[in-house]
Amino acid sequence: MVQYEYSAQYAKEKLVEGNKAYVASRKACCEASTETLLRLVKEGQHPYAIIVACSDSRVIPEVIFQAGLGDLFVIRVAGNVMESHQLGSIEYAAEHLGTGLIVVLGHDHCGAVDAALNHQPEGYIKYITDEIIKAIGDEKDEVAACCLNVKHSCEIIERSLQIQKDEKEYGLQVLGAIYHLEDGTVEFL
Repeated sequence: MVQYEYSAQYAKEKLVEGNKAYVASRKACCEASTETLLRLVKEGQHPYAIIVACSDSRVIPEVIFQAGLGDLFVIRVAGNVMESHQLGSIEYAAEHLGTGLIVVLGHDHCGAVDAALNHQPEGYIKYITDEIIKAIGDEKDEVAACCLNVKHSCEIIERSLQIQKDEKEYGLQVLGAIYHLEDGTVEFL
């Protein structure tokens, strides 16, 4: 176990500040130079937050939070649902990279939530929508459903014995958030 380099409070403050800068400028200004990449290859990655985000092409955590290469450990999956692969990635980042904050980042106008609410998907998509239906129950309001889906994913993460241990011993935190596409703001739940 590496010692946590960044506290959950520090990481949340960096995310909030980055999102405010993004909303104010509405421009992507992430540090992504070749020099930075080469430095990270030599020094390793030390992200200050783990972000579990939807695969939606409009939701780019590094842009939303004005973060550069190596700042965020991002896991993307449609509907920000949790399964063993995502949980393993989260545990890896928390345990081996010393990242003290996990944020499940949902968003409004989510196609996966819409599919769960209004359609009968088939194939592998059904695995995603079935998980979302479990999370939202009878909720019909799209934004409320997105929030319930985020909270459900947070609860699944919190069931991990490794995450529980890291919360107790190192102050790791799990937070949910919603990204609002129209104005670019992130609302922590």
